[in-house]
Amino acid sequence: MAFIHVDFFSMALAGQTELNVLLPTDVPPMMTDNPYYNRPPKVLVLLHGYSGNAADWITGSPIRELAGMYNLAVLMPNGRNSFYVDKEATGEKYGQYVGNEVLDFAARTFGLDVSPENCIICGFSMGGFGAIRTGLFYGRYGKVIGLSNALIVKGISRITEGNKVANQAYYESVFGNLQIAEETDLNPEYIVKTSLAEGKPLPDIWLACGSEDFLIGPNNDFDAFLTEQGVKHEYHVSPGIHNWKFWNSCLEPAIKWALGE
Repeated sequence: MAFIHVDFFSMALAGQTELNVLLPTDVPPMMTDNPYYNRPPKVLVLLHGYSGNAADWITGSPIRELAGMYNLAVLMPNGRNSFYVDKEATGEKYGQYVGNEVLDFAARTFGLDVSPENCIICGFSMGGFGAIRTGLFYGRYGKVIGLSNALIVKGISRITEGNKVANQAYYESVFGNLQIAEETDLNPEYIVKTSLAEGKPLPDIWLACGSEDFLIGPNNDFDAFLTEQGVKHEYHVSPGIHNWKFWNSCLEPAIKWALGE
């Protein structure tokens, strides 16, 4: 499994950024003797969580092995603490970066097929939010996987100071006016309602959260919302907390779902 670290200039971020890439171009013959190599590689974009970086999935998960098993080209961008949305205060457009630019860069640089039916986006915590919002908003991903999702935009104005991971200024820098954030395209529920009203297609969605995770409430609420709206999705709750043990238990089943198994 070829591992490539790329530093390149991002137009969306208006500066240099890093991208880690796994390419199944050098796997041994015994690995390619399986049906997943009867097709070009699927593209899987993995988003890290708050305070993480582009190396998190490599160091925390078995993605290198899974990429070889399932013939996946894996793209792991650095989203910093952006929640993968465009930041007006700095001009860094992280939403556009993971929604469009990462895929276009991968197609141009590595010759990958980045049509929606070939692209999957997945993340945990902040990255789960990013995967859901990006998949819903940009239309570039056919499959969306969200793990322990930080679906905090709805009701963020009512979160008390003691329950916040960061301070008020940080949330305002990410989501703008917190009093109206949930009525904008920063809120996945708003995007779903708008897309359904306009007849726009939505990606297939696979969600999971640990039953002891501190984010189980917002994840349950989002599942209920999608069900109410008639949006096709799967939601899995099993014992677990907000850690790699839970996310790793979900990763292979989610990948197999995305591949149609």
